[in-house]
Amino acid sequence: MERKFKYVVIGAGLAGCSAVEGIRAKDPEGTILLVGSEEYLPYNRPPLTKQLWFGKKKVEDIFVQPQQYFRQNNIDVLQNIKALKIDAASKTVTFNEGTCNYEKLLLATGGIPRRLNIEGGDLQEIYYYRYLNDFMRLKPRIQDGTKVLVIGSGFIGSEIAAGLRINKADVTILMRDEYLVQNIFPKDLGMAIQNDFIERGVRIFTQDSAVSIARRNSHLVTRTKAGKEISSEIIVVGIGIEPETQLAKSAGLSINNGVVVNEFLQTSSPDIYAAGDNANFPYSVFATHTRVEHWDNALNQGKYAGMNMAGTQTTYDYMPYFFSDLFDFGYEAVGQINSKFETYADWQKENNTGVVYYLQDDKVKGMMMCNVWDKVDAARELIKSNKLLTKPQLQGAVR
Repeated sequence: MERKFKYVVIGAGLAGCSAVEGIRAKDPEGTILLVGSEEYLPYNRPPLTKQLWFGKKKVEDIFVQPQQYFRQNNIDVLQNIKALKIDAASKTVTFNEGTCNYEKLLLATGGIPRRLNIEGGDLQEIYYYRYLNDFMRLKPRIQDGTKVLVIGSGFIGSEIAAGLRINKADVTILMRDEYLVQNIFPKDLGMAIQNDFIERGVRIFTQDSAVSIARRNSHLVTRTKAGKEISSEIIVVGIGIEPETQLAKSAGLSINNGVVVNEFLQTSSPDIYAAGDNANFPYSVFATHTRVEHWDNALNQGKYAGMNMAGTQTTYDYMPYFFSDLFDFGYEAVGQINSKFETYADWQKENNTGVVYYLQDDKVKGMMMCNVWDKVDAARELIKSNKLLTKPQLQGAVR
C-alpha cells in the first residue's frame, strides 16, 4: 500500500466513522482512507455491555454505517491494519503493511484497556472487556450458573456484571471502592444500587483487589489483598482505559492525559487532528481541558473534526452526555459528574427516579437524570446559565 490520500483517519470506531461523515458533508470528492485495527466495520460500543446482553439488539444492529455507505461515498476502508508511526514532516503514515501519505490526518485511536499487572494476569480465560471480539468470545460461554468474576466497579464493570446476571451467570464483583461507580454516584445512591445488585444475587467484595490468579483444575482462583480466594470459570476485567498515544508520540505531538488539541481539534501539528477517547480538548463551558470517554463525545467530536479537516473552522463547544443501564436503574448525565462535588437529589422515588445536581459554589456543574428521560437539553441550559441557585430553587427545576 503506497498511495496519497487527502484525508486519512486512523481508528475505525465511532469517532473515526463520524469524522468521515463530517468530511463528506463538506467535501464530496476528496479521497479518504479509514484504517481500523479490528476486523469489523465501525460499531457502537455501548451495546457490548447493554443491549446485546439484554436481548434488545443483535450484533448486526450495532454497526454505525452499513458497508454500502463506504462504497457509495468512495471511502477506502482498511481493516485489521495497524498504524505503527507517523512522520509529521513528510506527512507519512507507516503501517504493518506499507505506507501512505496524507494532507490531513485524524487520530481517532481511542483507548487501550488497563491490564492487571499481577501474576496470572495474562491467562486466556481473562477478558479485558472492550471490543466486539470480546463479546463474541464471551457470550457463548455464559450458561445458567457459569461462575464469572468481574474485576472493577466503574461503567464497564457494573454494566457487564448486570448483563451477565440477567443471563443467569453466577456473578461476583471484586473492587477497590466502597460501592459501585463510586466516582460519580453520591454515596446514598451508590449504596442503594449496590444493594439492588446484591438482592439480585450478585456477590460483591469491596475495598479489596486481586494479587494473583492461577488455574486450579477447571477453574481460576483469584487471591486478593485481603486474603480471600475467589473461584471462577471466567474473569472479566473492566478497570478503565488508557488513551492510545503511541502514534501521537511518534509524530512528536503534545501529550497530556491524551493527545492535546485546540478548540478546532487540531493537535500541535496543525494538519493532524484528534477526536474521541484519546483527545484532551478545551471544555469551553467549564474553562478547562479534559478528556471524555463516552459515546456522545466520540459521535460529535468526530464529526466536528471531520468538518474542520475539510476546511471549516468550527469550535467544538458541545457538552456531551453519557448514559448507563444497571438492571432497572437507567440514567442520562451531562456536565461535570463527580461524587466529590456537593450533590442535591430531587427524588420523585428515592434513589430510583429523580434528578441529582452536582454543585460547586452554589452553581450547577452537572446533572444526572435517573429514570427521567428526554431532559438532557434542559439540563445543558441550566448548567450553561451558571446561575447561583439555592437547593429550594432546584426542587422541580428539571423533571
